[in-house]
Amino acid sequence: MTAGINTIIFPVKDIARAKARFSGLLGVDPTQDAPYYVGFNVNGQDIGLDPNGHAQGMTGPVAYVSVDDVDAARQALLDAGAEAQGDVRDVGSGRRIATVIDPDGNPVGLLQDSE
Repeated sequence: MTAGINTIIFPVKDIARAKARFSGLLGVDPTQDAPYYVGFNVNGQDIGLDPNGHAQGMTGPVAYVSVDDVDAARQALLDAGAEAQGDVRDVGSGRRIATVIDPDGNPVGLLQDSE
């Protein structure tokens, strides 16, 4: 797999209002619509709304880089001076994610989908 950014997650406080706002902005209906996550796909770009994001330490949108091995990628970033922001998490359907803060203070998301 070639690494690429194809998922951006926004922490939101009111999922219903955010869903309406992003539906209008993007001009599409959600492809995933649950109380814990609303997702849109626009030309192959996934955009997610996470009502639990702030509670998990998100302070703004996080771009997720697709990787083959989230554990190895996370460890490589930690070895290069990044700080962990929580543990690797399974978010369903074989998708695992992790977030680190790079030495410049930027959040970097990592995303691994099952084969």
